[in-house]
Amino acid sequence: MALGRKKSGGRKEPIFGLAAALSDLRLSPDDRIPGGDGRPKKSPPRKSNDGDDEPPPERKPRVSRSDAKRRSKSRSRLSISRLVYWGAVLGLWAAIAVVGLVVWVGAHLPPIQSLEIPKRPPTIQITAADGSVLAIRGEMPGANVALKDLPPYLPKAFIAIEDRRFYHHFGIDPWGILRAAVTNVLHRGVSQGGSTLTQQLAKNLFLTQERTFQRKLQEAELALWLERKYSKHEILELYLNRVYFGSGAYGVEAAAQRYFGKSARNVTLAEAAMLAGLVKSPSRLAPNRNPEGAEQRAHTVLAAMAEAKFITEAQAQASIGHPAYSVRPVGAGTVNYVADWIGEVLDDLVGQIDQSVVVETSIDAKLQAVAEAAVIDELAAKSVKYNVSQGALVAMSPDGAVRAMVGGRNYSESQYNRAVTAKRQPGSAFKPFVYLTAIESGLTPDTIRQDAPLDIKGWKPENYTHHYLGPVTLTQALSMSLNTVAVRLGLEVGPKNVVRTAHRLGISSKLEPNASIALGTSEVSMVELVGAYVPFANGGFGVSPHVVTKIRTLDGKVLYARQPDQLGQVVDPHYVGMMNTMMEETLLSGTAHKAELPGWQAAGKTGTSQDFRDAWFIGYTANLVTGVWLGNDDNSPTRKATGGGLPVEIWTRFMKAAHQGVTPIPLPAAPPVLPTTIAQAASPGAAVAPPPFVPGRPAPMRTTSVRPEADAGLDGWLMQRLFGR
Repeated sequence: MALGRKKSGGRKEPIFGLAAALSDLRLSPDDRIPGGDGRPKKSPPRKSNDGDDEPPPERKPRVSRSDAKRRSKSRSRLSISRLVYWGAVLGLWAAIAVVGLVVWVGAHLPPIQSLEIPKRPPTIQITAADGSVLAIRGEMPGANVALKDLPPYLPKAFIAIEDRRFYHHFGIDPWGILRAAVTNVLHRGVSQGGSTLTQQLAKNLFLTQERTFQRKLQEAELALWLERKYSKHEILELYLNRVYFGSGAYGVEAAAQRYFGKSARNVTLAEAAMLAGLVKSPSRLAPNRNPEGAEQRAHTVLAAMAEAKFITEAQAQASIGHPAYSVRPVGAGTVNYVADWIGEVLDDLVGQIDQSVVVETSIDAKLQAVAEAAVIDELAAKSVKYNVSQGALVAMSPDGAVRAMVGGRNYSESQYNRAVTAKRQPGSAFKPFVYLTAIESGLTPDTIRQDAPLDIKGWKPENYTHHYLGPVTLTQALSMSLNTVAVRLGLEVGPKNVVRTAHRLGISSKLEPNASIALGTSEVSMVELVGAYVPFANGGFGVSPHVVTKIRTLDGKVLYARQPDQLGQVVDPHYVGMMNTMMEETLLSGTAHKAELPGWQAAGKTGTSQDFRDAWFIGYTANLVTGVWLGNDDNSPTRKATGGGLPVEIWTRFMKAAHQGVTPIPLPAAPPVLPTTIAQAASPGAAVAPPPFVPGRPAPMRTTSVRPEADAGLDGWLMQRLFGR
């Protein structure tokens, strides 16, 4: 047996020093006072079946009911305190965020104190000679209408469908926003908006139409400002006079005029409902584009008015049975070519437009409608046969005022103005300037010239029929449009002189002074060509083609008033009479013999350019000068369309209507010859070259022809006409 071991266990090493002293101070379980720690005394360990000691079971300390309540209240107070604290923190940050957002939005707006109700964009209202509205350029704001002057159901229609709580909110309607949000969630999309009338006014006055979060915040901020600055009555009146109704109409007055042809003061209940319904989607629901959609929307408005007790169910049903839209909008059709032309010249007349104006024109609304129908109908019937796609018409009074203008067959398809902008070869329609130059140089309508083949440095002009008549008078040559005679005359008087004559009468385009000028190879615009024929109809006075007679502001201030032309006499009356005699024969037996104008003396000239690319007829009476052109925009040849065909038919249809009920007036004729002039013509050696003609004063009287072949010259021709000799 080893030393130091007890029977019961292993060896125990001795402990010395401080550790031994501490070991002796430890308390055994027997040394402890039972319950001294306030806890119940543990029972001694139980003996197990195998003789080992079993540790006692652990027991949780018991807590009294009062202690449990105290601890529960303490925890609740702690939770509430934490909730209040974090709520305050989050609320503070939210407030800071809102303030920052408002400041950020406000920074992107004009200063609130500088905001004013902006002026309406300037508009150009174009009226006919009788005062009727032809077209409107720019937006169409009607005159402001006071709320008290409107029928009471008109503003109520807008409130019923757009903002039923208008009189109960402060510019923003939280209930309306919540209702719209719920509706949109239920419909899984945006089916309803929450904007108030004030918000819509703010958007229309100051903001763009973009749908962004920033724009909505700006809209709300401006709505609050409007509600603070203006009364509900003023806001509603502003709204009705500024909201957009489609087709360029701003405000109820403009919309009522646009769609119903009446003032907003006189609209019916059905019409008021339609106007209120347009605000939701003016472009889509405009009744001139979508009458069915506008009518259905009006029914919705009437139902809303009945639901809001603004009208009775019987009134709503009665209005549903009477459709509102029945007026064709103004500004439709070819008159827009006139409006475009006015827009081009307006800046030259009054400068930049910074306020709405009314432009009074010389256009005759009835003649405009006749001209439009004549061009469109004839082209619809025969454009395929002649391979002609476009046409134009210009009619002027003898003072150069445009009475009707058609710049193309369909303005909606092409806004290109073929009456003003396009330049085309006039063909034989240019020949009167050649013949006038010859007459002014001493020839007469009875002067004889040869119609025979011609060769000019390899160029061989031919007649349309390829036949030649030999000796012919100038009257015959012009009425039958003989090319060889025209070229001979052009060379005889000089191409430069022909160009001077054309420019003197009103042609402003550049003309090439070559041999082919006699056949109209230099391009001109239709309006200048018709204007150059006007002196033949008015006795020889120069004119400037025009359409604007007066420009005034909406309050009546005159910005421009046209003054009479000061061009004076550009053709001597004797020569005017001679030219009218020659060109009258064109309608009697020449290329325009199909033209018919019973009771009226008329004259004119047809024209067909190279390869049948252009077909013209310029004809006139002492009452009206009208030109017609037909051709293709790409300058492709027609199928042998000539000036004596379709253009003459359109001209006849228009001129018959234009002269219906008008007392016939003869064309200017050559005035009587003074006896001294006749005596001079009979005396030997009287052939003297006259001084040159000076535009702006009467041409000097010629005594006789400067050429022997002129058949005794002007006076001889006049003596024959006057005395039959």
